Amino acid sequence: MDLAAQLAEVDRLRSREFPAQRVTSPAVESGPGYHLADLAVSQDFHEEDLDRVEAVADDFEAACQALIELLAQRWGEPQPLDLYPYLIRMEEGGRVPPPLDMLCGYVSEVYGWTVDGRWIALGVGQGDRELPFQLVLAVGDSAALPTAGPA
Repeated sequence: MDLAAQLAEVDRLRSREFPAQRVTSPAVESGPGYHLADLAVSQDFHEEDLDRVEAVADDFEAACQALIELLAQRWGEPQPLDLYPYLIRMEEGGRVPPPLDMLCGYVSEVYGWTVDGRWIALGVGQGDRELPFQLVLAVGDSAALPTAGPA
């Protein structure tokens, strides 16, 4: 996983305008008030043994932590955000702002900062045991999202 390229993507999406309508590309989904990007994606695990899955999970967590440490040098320590309550809220018919509504189905926790009116968060998710791991970057309008601490 190329840390320099991931950091450049954080900077690019942090400064990119939000579109008026939902737009998707292979690696980024954007819409009113958000960008959501895969910084890294593993292979599927249809035929893999548990040891291999755990090793890949550890690699993705380490990559996420390395990026968090770099960003913490810029903006201070991130604030963790448990996404489970948002998943429950959605299941009960409540409103969850984007990109949390998309993240909470496969990412259990993100680490975020609020910088210049933008909420920036990183996390690792996996939609199902056989699906790939994803190192995810979320950028959102901070007015619509949870406070992630000053920066």
